[in-house]
Amino acid sequence: MRKNLLFIFLITFLLSCGGPKLDEQAIKPPTTNEEAIKIYQEGLDGMLEGNFLYASKKFSEAEGMLPQIDWASKSALMSSYCLYNINFYQEAVLNLERFIRIYPASPYISYAHYLIAISYYEQILDEDKDIQPLLLSKKKIEVYLERFPDTDYAIDLKFKLDLVINQLAAKELLIARYYIKNEKWIPAINRLKIIVEKYDKTIFIEEALHRLVEIYYKIGLENEAKSAAALLGYNYNSSEWYERSYKILNKNYKPIQIDKKKDTSLIKRTIKKILFIDEE
Repeated sequence: MRKNLLFIFLITFLLSCGGPKLDEQAIKPPTTNEEAIKIYQEGLDGMLEGNFLYASKKFSEAEGMLPQIDWASKSALMSSYCLYNINFYQEAVLNLERFIRIYPASPYISYAHYLIAISYYEQILDEDKDIQPLLLSKKKIEVYLERFPDTDYAIDLKFKLDLVINQLAAKELLIARYYIKNEKWIPAINRLKIIVEKYDKTIFIEEALHRLVEIYYKIGLENEAKSAAALLGYNYNSSEWYERSYKILNKNYKPIQIDKKKDTSLIKRTIKKILFIDEE
């Protein structure tokens, strides 16, 4: 693969230079094109050996020497990829943003935007840490999905966006729990409302509604508590969180005991039919 790529470089550069004669080559120093090819090859070798910082520097050096825009842009992108690969996210993003500015017609623009989004995504920490990487990641992914909705990368980013949104909701709930523990009811309500309004499709919506029921009831806002419980009941009336909320509003509530004995007759008949399919 490397030899093929080097061959393409050589053919491209030789055609652009008109092809010097052998005796001229013997007395002339290496051309800029030849030097660029050598440096690009060194970058490739470094990358394949796992020396990504060295490779990034070589690709950047080659970019400045290559006269062809398409190969120069590839060098710039390879340099950014190497930085990303060693978790130099800030440097990679700066390089990628520069790539987008300088080579707007490159066929790899969508890939550059994808690498930017992924660089932010991979900086996400646990939900109890700084929320800023989460917000930046969400923004970059949404921008990508708006601009390049039909690419293969969009499928991956849609999945990652769901994870980001869940972590944002988890962060809000963690802060709300802190306020509840310290009996700071208004800040807690505000945080829980964010989950209800922005992250209602996450797994944290049920607990958020239940906590609202708890707080509203505790501070004497029974109508608001009933409204939150009604919303919880309408959407999740079989959940544990709804049952706990219902107990708050109905002190004499006792859960209905359901006979969990399974009717396995149909299952057994089906299995028997599968096992003895030839039996009439």
